[in-house]
Amino acid sequence: MTLVVSDEPKEVSLLDPPKRRVWGPQAAPAAPERVPEKATATLLLVTVLIIATCGLVYELLASTLASFVLGDAVMQYSTVIGVYLSAMGIGAWLSGRVEGGVARTFVEIEIAVALVGGLSAPVLFMAFAHLSWFRVVLYAIVLVIGILVGMEIPLLLRILRERYAFKDLIARVLTVDYLGALVGSLAFPIFFVPKLGLVRTSLVIGGINALTAIGSTFLLAEDVKPHKTGLLARAGLVLAILIAGTVGAERITLLAEEGLYADEIVYAKQTTYQRIVVTRGRSSFQLFLNGNLQFSSADEYRYHEALVWPALAARAEAGLPTRNVLVLGGGDGLGLRELLKSPGLESITIVDLDPGMTALAKTMPLLRNLNEGSFFDPRVHVVNDDAYVWLGDKRNEALRYDVVIADFPDPNHYALGKLYTTRMYALMKQHLGEGGVISVQSTSPLFARRSFWCIARTMEKAGLEVAPYHVFVPSFGEWGFTLARAAGPAPTPLIPQKLPALPFKPKYLDDPSLRQLFVLARDMESLEVEINRLDNQVLVHYYEAEWKRYL
Repeated sequence: MTLVVSDEPKEVSLLDPPKRRVWGPQAAPAAPERVPEKATATLLLVTVLIIATCGLVYELLASTLASFVLGDAVMQYSTVIGVYLSAMGIGAWLSGRVEGGVARTFVEIEIAVALVGGLSAPVLFMAFAHLSWFRVVLYAIVLVIGILVGMEIPLLLRILRERYAFKDLIARVLTVDYLGALVGSLAFPIFFVPKLGLVRTSLVIGGINALTAIGSTFLLAEDVKPHKTGLLARAGLVLAILIAGTVGAERITLLAEEGLYADEIVYAKQTTYQRIVVTRGRSSFQLFLNGNLQFSSADEYRYHEALVWPALAARAEAGLPTRNVLVLGGGDGLGLRELLKSPGLESITIVDLDPGMTALAKTMPLLRNLNEGSFFDPRVHVVNDDAYVWLGDKRNEALRYDVVIADFPDPNHYALGKLYTTRMYALMKQHLGEGGVISVQSTSPLFARRSFWCIARTMEKAGLEVAPYHVFVPSFGEWGFTLARAAGPAPTPLIPQKLPALPFKPKYLDDPSLRQLFVLARDMESLEVEINRLDNQVLVHYYEAEWKRYL
């Protein structure tokens, strides 16, 4: 036995793993890494592009899914991205512990990324539906994917280091890596989510990783020669699993969602902007957006009559006709149904972000029957746009309306919170004609009391006179609205005392019940609140804090 102590000075590259003194039997020298051919090196740079694209998509998938099911998009994106980037740092450090078989290790990691990343969305949906510790599963998956992705680039650098000079190697790899991040960030919202949905996107991206592992095995065939068959078999098996999952992605999604809803799912679709689900029970059906109930057909008339008729009554009591109306949100067409019953109405412009929602309201028999085909009325003009952007567009600044109805989803994240800010209400005010009236859905004055009054006080800050009111909707409980008009002298009080003359009887409202809407009990009275502005979005914080006690 020979004891060897090596102290010879050697040139050290920043890309080489640290050398250690060896005490004990002298180990056989490792076989030198094969220098990649030029074509192979180019293809490996393409692999960097694919890795970067897939890695960013996994990060966006986890963030988006978490924001869908947990709300508070800023919190979910911040924590998921933070954990993911930290995990990549851990992965980069671990890559330095790989002493030999770099090419084989790289392919093994690609296979692992394909499996874990590809199955991440289906597993997370199932976990949310059936487990109480969803966040543990979420961050565990993000951590594993981040570590694996973090190991890939350093290992590829070691494979490519003999082909390029150090400065060229770093420049080329990082350039391609950042380009891949751009491709992923653009493809995710433009193509993957609207065309494939979250679950199928996850499986397809995993499949791309598996194909990359297969391609890398052939590119690095000489380096992985003893293990080539096993690597191809494992990558092929993972690819087959992901292809099968992609084919059955809709069924996987429905299985996960069936655990979230009490009734049978009769329609489910991921649009560019949201997940739309319709469920049907024995006597009614329900619409959910991103898991949040929007209405039940059993009692939605209470909500929509309360949303629309107080504004029309206020106009009538002031001796003013209602001829043209602007509806913001309300893509289900149920508010339109009520408005179209108003005598003398000439036109309605509805601005709803999601064309998938307005198309569903036209084509789905259940919904079309409930909204009485309101979208087919020639007086209705549909604009699929962000209401905030549309109101502020200079091309629309001259438009004036007798009534503005804002039927937005609750402000459970910042993209929706902006629709309840001083800026938004100032824009609404600018579009009011003489004696114009606004009606705004304002969440629950009982369960989210601070949120309710934050909306009212924010409208006041925007120069509006307000009259908060409420209605009991069995599916929601006590629900709130805010009636408003431009502050200043007015010929009549804002709070209406009777409905306008109608050729029909509403299902719920009559003159006494109309007046009762504006009577708020002691547990719904005004509170001290802050104003909701674009730069603070305090309403979102109020909303999250209040509703988490009940949900």
